[in-house]
Amino acid sequence: MADDAIGTVQLDDANDVALADKLKHGREQMISELRKLIVGQEEVIEQVLLSLFVGGNSLLIGVPGLAKTLLIHSIAQVVDLKFSRIQFTPDLMPSDITGTDIIQEDAETGRRSMVFSPGPVFSNIVLADEINRTPPKTQAALLEAMQEHRVTVQGRTYTLDEPFYVFATQNPIELEGTYPLPEAQLDRFMFEIAIEHLPEEEELEVIRSTTGNLKPEFSHAVTGPDLIAFKELVRRVPVSDSVLRYAVGLVRMTRPSANGDSPDFVNKWVAYGASPRAAQYLVLGAKARALTKGRYHVTFEDIRALAQPVLRHRVLTNFHAESEGKSAAALVDMLIEHAPQPSSGM
Repeated sequence: MADDAIGTVQLDDANDVALADKLKHGREQMISELRKLIVGQEEVIEQVLLSLFVGGNSLLIGVPGLAKTLLIHSIAQVVDLKFSRIQFTPDLMPSDITGTDIIQEDAETGRRSMVFSPGPVFSNIVLADEINRTPPKTQAALLEAMQEHRVTVQGRTYTLDEPFYVFATQNPIELEGTYPLPEAQLDRFMFEIAIEHLPEEEELEVIRSTTGNLKPEFSHAVTGPDLIAFKELVRRVPVSDSVLRYAVGLVRMTRPSANGDSPDFVNKWVAYGASPRAAQYLVLGAKARALTKGRYHVTFEDIRALAQPVLRHRVLTNFHAESEGKSAAALVDMLIEHAPQPSSGM
């Protein structure tokens, strides 16, 4: 099926089309609001917004001082959602995140009882700031919340309000005092969003604006209920079989294999490849990206455009790659080049 043939596919009804139009224009308005405070970082903002539209959690990587916290807090303000920031430190305990039972005395009867005191995870947008500053036991306290949107404390389960997102910031693992995230937790992040230093002119604008009296007021073109509706809409976007196979094939090639399914450089430099969850997020992200571009179908380019943020934190390199200076990001670029290029007749 050619891409132009795929393009004839439409969403089911007029309500879906109207919602898709609201997503596209809502995204533009959200970016316009963020520009009141955030300078540059177009690709970073795009990936954060795609996370919101899909309902995924994302990991922001960058050295301190690049406005990671400011970006997520600003987005929470733009969509008018409850925001909670957890500063991860070496002495942080799991109960500091999820909450715990405390003894509370009734003022009238004097009777004491155990009452659950919710932790900061009970929010809509949770910022796990410097998540790799705390040991794996505490990092894992977020796993159930991220996957199931609930927490279990003392055998009792508490459901989190929707929509619910976790955005975690992480310092480069080469810095002192950091703990690498376990593979199981890394896999639960939809994107690894890399934040780099701005070009000189944009950095100049940051300094100019942040050393003045800038206090922006945000309008709310998109709200929590809209994000919930967008999440459901994304899942109704059609994907052709050829595009789906391309996405799955790209993910499967990240896994070392003795039967020739993977390229030689993967077998040489990769210890573990991506799980099926990577293909799920690759397709969902591509669906959301298509809608932001005003399309009701997914193209091969949508898949390729998101391969890096979806795959690079899921491709774990081995000693040979480290010794030869081959990063996971470089290997993903090689995979994109190596993958069979879809022809116009696919």
